Amino acid sequence: MKEIPVSQITETVARLCIEANVDLGSDVEEAFRKMRETEPSPTGKEVLGLLLKNAAIAREERMPICQDTGLAVVFIEVGQDVHFTGGSLEEAIHEGVRQGYEKGYLRKSTCHPFTRKNLGDNTPAIIHTRIVPGDSVRIIVEPKGGGSENMSRVVMLTPSQGIDGVRSYVIQRVKEAGSNPCPPIVVGVGIGGTFERAAFLAKKATLRPIGTTNPDPELDRLEREILDAVNKLGVGPGGLGGRTTALAVHIEMVPCHIASLPLAVNIQCHAGRHKEATL
Repeated sequence: MKEIPVSQITETVARLCIEANVDLGSDVEEAFRKMRETEPSPTGKEVLGLLLKNAAIAREERMPICQDTGLAVVFIEVGQDVHFTGGSLEEAIHEGVRQGYEKGYLRKSTCHPFTRKNLGDNTPAIIHTRIVPGDSVRIIVEPKGGGSENMSRVVMLTPSQGIDGVRSYVIQRVKEAGSNPCPPIVVGVGIGGTFERAAFLAKKATLRPIGTTNPDPELDRLEREILDAVNKLGVGPGGLGGRTTALAVHIEMVPCHIASLPLAVNIQCHAGRHKEATL
């Protein structure tokens, strides 16, 4: 049995909160470069160039990529042979978020839903825990901004709508979102399970590195079809027109009830931020 003090969880989460907000992933930057080469709109090319420049400045100056440093979404995979010592795992994660947002001078965005009073420390974190074989702990921190999250949806399609209904709904959702989620976006799609499972799958799908293929041939084909369709909508970088509306469409799917077809669309803005560590 491997023992991990929860203080180590706090330290790691704090560090990942800062890194995710100041150091854009290489997969996202590479997608910007590739899309810039093929973007037909001069304005679109300029916006993509500015996004690359912004990412470089953020990394060099250790400043946030975007002023909206998001709610802290934490995915944690815990090996079943791990024993945590020194306190509560969830409280350690919340404390890591609290420390990371304070030390990194990151904007705190959690507030009371009705009074809108800011809670002042960006907690509580949104925590997704999975128990897996082994004696290691994998932590992924994904700061999720409000603009893109507001454009996300969960819908219960009828089984008869099938794959065509899924394709049509996702394309229409991106069209209706327009410039609001700060394109170019990553479109996470969750299919199947239940209402809440589909939403989780869509959020999880946004973590997949851009440029990777779906191991399911049918889903890989559907991803490419939807990506091509949304990039013909004309929204473009920054919503100012062009072909680069989305950098990627990523789909996660699980079985569902015979009477339903749950579908979730979780949109991630151009700052596709997430960092991870394994203990």
